[in-house]
Amino acid sequence: MKEKIREYALSLGFDVVGFTTADSFDRDEIEALKRIDDNYMAGLPWYTKERVRKMNRPTVLLEDARSVISLATSYLSREPRTPSNVEGRIARYAWGDDYHQILKEKLRKFCSELHVITDRPVKTRIFVDDGPMNDRAAANRSGVGWFGKNTNIINPDYGSWVLLAQVITDLELQPDKALKKNCGSCVQCIVDCPTDAIVAPYVIDNRRCISYLTIELRGAIPRDMRPLIGDWVFGCDICQEVCPVNIKAKQRRTEAFQQKQGFSTQELIPILEMDQETFSFVYRASPIKRTKLVGLQRNACVALGNNGDVAAVPALQSVMLGGAPLVRLHAAWALGRIGGDEAMEALHAARVSEHDQDVLEEINTSLSENGEKVSMY
Repeated sequence: MKEKIREYALSLGFDVVGFTTADSFDRDEIEALKRIDDNYMAGLPWYTKERVRKMNRPTVLLEDARSVISLATSYLSREPRTPSNVEGRIARYAWGDDYHQILKEKLRKFCSELHVITDRPVKTRIFVDDGPMNDRAAANRSGVGWFGKNTNIINPDYGSWVLLAQVITDLELQPDKALKKNCGSCVQCIVDCPTDAIVAPYVIDNRRCISYLTIELRGAIPRDMRPLIGDWVFGCDICQEVCPVNIKAKQRRTEAFQQKQGFSTQELIPILEMDQETFSFVYRASPIKRTKLVGLQRNACVALGNNGDVAAVPALQSVMLGGAPLVRLHAAWALGRIGGDEAMEALHAARVSEHDQDVLEEINTSLSENGEKVSMY
C-alpha cells in the first residue's frame, strides 16, 4: 500500500516522496523556541512560541494522526541571464506560477484517491508552506533530504531546489529512514552570504536575510543592509547557487514552474511606474504579489541605487514627486548612491516640497554623504 501511494504521488508530478510517523518533532521544537528567544525571528509577528509548539506536533494538527507523507517538487529551471544595470534579480521559485496554488491542487487530487488505494476512508490534512506545520522537520525525518547549513532541505538528486508539501493522515504507514548524509565540512553558503545572515551552521538571523528584507519586511530596509542586498528585488538564491550539491541537481518536471518571460530578471524602471491595477494583473499568479506594490517598488529603488546607473535618475526623481512615502525614502537613498549632478538636483528639488520627516531625513543624509551643503529650514 505504501509503494502504491508513492507511485501515485510520483505520477502526479511530485519528485520525491517520503514517509514518517506523526510523532512530535521534539528536537526541532526546542531549536525553534531558542531562535525566538535569541531574537532571530524578529520581524515575523506570526511566528510565536504557540505556533512553534503546534507546528511540531502533527497529532495536534489532525485528530487520530498516525503518519506524515512528505513530498518534494523540483522547481529548478534554466540558468538566468545576467541582469543589466536597470534590472533586478528574482529568486527562482518565483519564476513560474505560485507554488502554493499548484501544489495544493496536486495534494487535493492526491488525497482524494487515497481511499481507493487503501480501500478505506482516510483522514488527511495538507500543508504547503503556509500553515502551522514544520515542513522541513517532516522532510528530514522522512528521508526526503537532509538539513543544509543554510537550513534548507537538500535532496541528493534535486538539491535544495525543491518545494515541500506535507500530508498528515490517519493511515498507519511504515516510516522511511532519515538520510545519513550531511554537508560535512562545507561552509560555502555561510561564507558567501553577503549579509552574514547565517550566523552559525543551521542558524539564520531572519533580520539579516535578503529574502526577509525584500518580502516579509513591510517598512524601511535598514540603511546598513541596503548596499548588501545588491540587485535582488524578490528573495535571494545566493546560498543555494553556491551549494556544491546544487551544481548537479536535476531540473524540474512540473511545467507550471517553468520560467515566465522576464521573470528571472525584472526591468526595474517599469516597476516604479506601475499602478496597483497593473501590479495586480502582472503578478496575479505569481508569488511576487506577496511583497505588495509598495514593497516591490521599494526593492526596485534599492537595486537601482546599488547598480548605480544614471539612466535610473529620471524614474527615481519621478517617484520622489509622486510615490508612497516608503518608496520616496528609498528613492532618495538610491539617488544618493548613484550620485552626480543630476541626482543631486533631483534630491534638492524633492527636498523643497517634502513634508514626511523620515523621507526628509533620508534626503538630507543622501545630500550630505555626497558633499552637498544642507541648510535647515
